[in-house]
Amino acid sequence: MTGRLMLLDTASLYFRAYFGVPDSVKAPDGTPVNAVRGLLDFIDRLVRDHRPEQLVACMDADWRPQWRVDLIPTYKAHRVAEEHEAGPDEEEVPDTLAPQVPVIEDVLDAIGIARVGVAGYEADDVIGTFTARAKGPVDIVTGDRDLYQLVDDARGIRVLYPLKGVGTLQLTDEAVLREKYGVDGRGYADLALLRGDPSDGLPGVAGIGEKTAAKLLAEFGDVDRIMAALDDPQARLTPSQRKRLDEARPYVAVAPKVVRVAADVPLPDVDTALPHTPRDPAELERLAGRWGLGGSLQRLLTTLAG
Repeated sequence: MTGRLMLLDTASLYFRAYFGVPDSVKAPDGTPVNAVRGLLDFIDRLVRDHRPEQLVACMDADWRPQWRVDLIPTYKAHRVAEEHEAGPDEEEVPDTLAPQVPVIEDVLDAIGIARVGVAGYEADDVIGTFTARAKGPVDIVTGDRDLYQLVDDARGIRVLYPLKGVGTLQLTDEAVLREKYGVDGRGYADLALLRGDPSDGLPGVAGIGEKTAAKLLAEFGDVDRIMAALDDPQARLTPSQRKRLDEARPYVAVAPKVVRVAADVPLPDVDTALPHTPRDPAELERLAGRWGLGGSLQRLLTTLAG
């Protein structure tokens, strides 16, 4: 298939649903289902507004892969709720959200929306690999700016960044990135590497903020050329920049692999076509009754059938 592919950064969206929909939205037994219903409403709106031909809910099989932690130990360290010797560390998740995640997975499976997570990788990496393999245009729906690095006008790849729910989205293309950050999609990963990202535990290069990083990238092109310029006395770097970048050589040597999303994840063979009828109607009916999914589910099924 070469039609428009929509990739959902599922955790990013259900976190937004959880905080955007009141926890008074509950199942018949009183269990909160605000994230479940909110996510179904999000998907309904996205499909109605953007009409993808393919849809994949990308999952975090490992939200903090060890191979990234081995390179930069601070990577997402502040989000760890519990460490595990064997297997991924446990992420800090609100008490009433964690039980909703398996429900979300069951509902997506019963509807027939492709759901993909791969052991040892984050959803970002799954998204990066689907994007690399796509034959047609791609819409990436995420509240995570890290994925701006995948934006590519020539290939029709854009990020739909929710500003308010998913009714108000920033359609992020290269013009938006150049206006806001002074870089294109390819340059965004280098910008993030240099300035750092406290939300991901990435230290960045001390003293190099976003504006300085953008100026350096405009001057030299990419991180490799910036670091090569350190060995050129004629290169236009201030003494302070030279000192900061020189001190950061060990970080800059490993950071690209951490910051850049993977494009070579071993994806399972899945049917990514947008489902028009539920894959498992009986199971979906059971889930709808058990969790009180009501109008949220019905609206989505009507949109998918249309």
